[in-house]
Amino acid sequence: MQPGGQKDVQRCAVWIAAFSSFLTPFMGASVNIAMPTISAEFSLDAITLSWVAMSFLLAAAVLLVPAGRLGDIWGRKKIFGYGIALFTVSSLLAGISTSAQGLILFRFLQGAGSAMIFGTGVAILTSVFPPQDRGRVLGLNIAVVYLGLSTGPVLGGFLTQQLGWRSLFLLTVPLGLLTVYLTYFRLNGEWADAGGERFDVVGSLIYGASILALVYGLSLLPEFPGGPLVLLGVALLAAFIWVELKVSSPVMNVRLFRNNRVFAFSNLTALINYSATFACGFLLSLYLQYIDGLSPQMAGLVLVSQPLVMTIFSPWAGRLSDRVEPRVVASIGMLFTVLGVSPLALLGWDTPLWFVVLSQATLGFGLALFSSPNTNAIMSAVERKYYGVASATLGTMRLLGQMTSMSLAMLIFALYMGRVEIVPEYYERFLDATRAAFLLFSMLCAAGVATSLARGDMHHEKR
Repeated sequence: MQPGGQKDVQRCAVWIAAFSSFLTPFMGASVNIAMPTISAEFSLDAITLSWVAMSFLLAAAVLLVPAGRLGDIWGRKKIFGYGIALFTVSSLLAGISTSAQGLILFRFLQGAGSAMIFGTGVAILTSVFPPQDRGRVLGLNIAVVYLGLSTGPVLGGFLTQQLGWRSLFLLTVPLGLLTVYLTYFRLNGEWADAGGERFDVVGSLIYGASILALVYGLSLLPEFPGGPLVLLGVALLAAFIWVELKVSSPVMNVRLFRNNRVFAFSNLTALINYSATFACGFLLSLYLQYIDGLSPQMAGLVLVSQPLVMTIFSPWAGRLSDRVEPRVVASIGMLFTVLGVSPLALLGWDTPLWFVVLSQATLGFGLALFSSPNTNAIMSAVERKYYGVASATLGTMRLLGQMTSMSLAMLIFALYMGRVEIVPEYYERFLDATRAAFLLFSMLCAAGVATSLARGDMHHEKR
């Protein structure tokens, strides 16, 4: 391909990745703000309400690794295109849903489309840019993710208050259609570096069953059959690892975890990071609206500090990881997440808003320092034919962490409150549950500092 043609492909890939990377975090952040409104319309208890978020995460986690592998085999552009089309259609359906069950179903379909997007999007970027430019481009892409997170609470709060929660889903449809057009008619190339290899159907089914059992089991704890389902999920996960070590063309190359220290510990740290931070926005959204009595719009303005700081500093952190060892930058980032989350364990009836804003900004700075260098380390630690698998594995760590975070929040709600609506008579229990959750999350952040330091040096090998 001529240099000019390659530049056009790179430019188009950046725009497509940016649009798709904005859509899903914007949706998640704006839906978090709309949770009390959705709960009021459908009369949902706190546990059922959390499934509006969990159904999306569950579908994405089950399908992300198979989608990444299919992208490596059949073509990353092809799978990405299917994903953005499914996400757009399911957004429209969610916006016109008439029941909680329908909304949860369409959120599940959104998650399936998101799996195909994130299983291939970062892999496409890594395929079209050389190693020396990767940190910069991935940093910009992650900045767009955080732009979606930062506009989600503000714009989502405004739209929910003025036009209702359905407008959040309908707003994403035009941008989704634009991304579909660019993918199918403007992006030249396919990138199937593992073309001709077999797709591991058995491994994919075992993997999906293990994730389903784990997540559903966690959501039922401490009631029966939560415990047995979690144990079943762990057993299926062990069976999946055993199967993947035996087949010649695995859906997930688990040997990468055994033989590649940087890859293994970078993914483990990502899992811990998202497990410790994702539910913070969900909990703070409920706290600000129930305890502080803020409107959805005002709560969104308070919560914007975290993703706004992430948006500003992520490109800089990505460029920094092209020059400085990613392990060092990411570990400092994890340390800042400890400083951001731990003060939230002190939330009370009269906690000033500046305290919440400062904690969120500190957390945002930590996540900015962590995410871009950690992604750079993972994608640069594998060969080209594993880019899809590496991208999907990182995405899976993110989604498993997000689900773990929400599951831990649901478990703490169940232990402190039971299955009840959050009404004034239960506000004190809600506060106790919220403080307990933030204390647990701060301990997880501290563990993430240790695993980040343990990964070893990447040395920016050219691949």
